[in-house]
Amino acid sequence: MEEVPFLNGKTRLYGIVGDPIEQVRSPEMVTCEMHKRQLNAVLLPIHVPSAEFEAAMPHILTIQNLDGLIFTIPFKGRAMALTQHIGPQAQAVGAINALARRKDGSWAGEIFDGLGCVEGFRRRGLGLKGQRVMLIGLGGAGSAICAAIAAEQPLSMRIFDLDTARCDRMAGTIKKISPETAVVIGAPSVEDVDVLFNASPVGMLTDPRLPIHATHFDKDLIVFDAIVKPEQTPLLALAESCGCRVVRGREMMRGQISKIVDYFIEQTSV
Repeated sequence: MEEVPFLNGKTRLYGIVGDPIEQVRSPEMVTCEMHKRQLNAVLLPIHVPSAEFEAAMPHILTIQNLDGLIFTIPFKGRAMALTQHIGPQAQAVGAINALARRKDGSWAGEIFDGLGCVEGFRRRGLGLKGQRVMLIGLGGAGSAICAAIAAEQPLSMRIFDLDTARCDRMAGTIKKISPETAVVIGAPSVEDVDVLFNASPVGMLTDPRLPIHATHFDKDLIVFDAIVKPEQTPLLALAESCGCRVVRGREMMRGQISKIVDYFIEQTSV
């Protein structure tokens, strides 16, 4: 009889929910991490149209062998309504990217994008303390990255998002986390900047745009792009052509995968 060795009737299900979904790398990376830990589990891509999210999710959460979900664009903020137990990072940024079922059937939520981003820098030997930072995008992932960067005590942070309310909220969050960090809300710029972070969706999939108006970067600039697919975004291509060091979205993913799987395991035992 033909069969695969990693899937059977006792397999526990996890999913990643997004719109679009084809750009994600979580299914292969999280499933690999689970199998390394000898867990009988898989993580599947789940494409939920944005307009159907609030109607669809209560039904998805009734699947009895579903133990957890990861959320990506554009659902990290909206997914907060699904959890009864909110973690400290999620409380700080108002969004989650991981939702785990507890033994009593309730759901716990936390966000790991920021922790994963900082971990990606740490693994490359790149510190953020005392650096001058430009961060573009303050959605679910961007807000988490913003809070995590602030905790590293940079010298200054310039932040930008099309939603001015997000900018105001995160400026306040930065000052609470790191009172000595200078905060400016302003259009994307690399003038007097050491590290450029893109946490917006600009450049995802086949989008040829750059999230910043630039044709050249100083070679000393460090450039990060949270986008995972394509791995070589237009922003990173420009940065590398200028001799800049780059940190990729996949490195952020690696930084948070083990933390997310830890969280899934911990919460299902509570």
